[in-house]
Amino acid sequence: MSSVLYDTPGPKARVRNWIYTVVFVVAVGLVLWWALGLMAEKGQLAADKWSPFVTDSEIWTTFLLPGLGETLKAGLIAMVIALPLGALLGIARLSDHAWVRVPVGTVVEFFRAIPVLILMIFSSALYVLLGTVSSDLRPLYAVVTGLVLYNAAVIAEIVRAGILSLPRGQTDAAQAIGMRKGQIMTYVLVPQAVTAMLPALVSQLVVILKDTALGGAFLGFADLMSMNRQISANYSNTIATMVVIALIYIAVNFTLTTLASWLEKRLRQSKKGTGAVVEADVAEVDAGGAAGVGKAP
Repeated sequence: MSSVLYDTPGPKARVRNWIYTVVFVVAVGLVLWWALGLMAEKGQLAADKWSPFVTDSEIWTTFLLPGLGETLKAGLIAMVIALPLGALLGIARLSDHAWVRVPVGTVVEFFRAIPVLILMIFSSALYVLLGTVSSDLRPLYAVVTGLVLYNAAVIAEIVRAGILSLPRGQTDAAQAIGMRKGQIMTYVLVPQAVTAMLPALVSQLVVILKDTALGGAFLGFADLMSMNRQISANYSNTIATMVVIALIYIAVNFTLTTLASWLEKRLRQSKKGTGAVVEADVAEVDAGGAAGVGKAP
């Protein structure tokens, strides 16, 4: 099937694609074979390195599950705060008033330009100076603060781009029936833009969840990633531990993206009727204001 960005390959192109695929798979297989051989030589594939994850339940109850709980807690808190804050900032960047649009744009661009790790370290140092947060909670607060500041700025740009991606006719039709700017944004633009923004938002939520590992690596946050040090110290199986932790991250992020894909599908299905009505209104207004406005309510 052809589209603007994709042309159906011909017979020769299909043969080339199959050849490229086979070469790539063989190359990946050779790399994996080499890596596994190297690990075997170093004794990293020995049963005693991997068996604790099956035979010793304490490795899960003491290290992995509590670490996963801290990761999910920090990620969910950051998501709950960053999503509405980012949405408000994104909408504010579209304000008609320069005194709102310019300062908000400056804040968004400022925090987008700073690496999230620097924001976490700065937040931790700030909490130390303020002395209002206990040392036990300081890593969690610093991680959440850094994630919120950075990701709210990124989400603001996602929201702004999602709203600007809508056809101009949506706004024109809403203005033609007398809706104010706030009503247009609340009832017309934002609900339609949510579906378009959802894939990018989900990707950013996955980034939030993964970036909690920075707190475990540099701030002493007891997240899933930081458990690698404790498990390795007790079981001497660094490679095996890292593989298991990576698989847990993959499972959690895959669950998140699957849930978001299901939600996106439901949103698109539920808005089919609404979208048709809006398009009809736009067509009437574009065909001539009197044709759309002169009808009896």
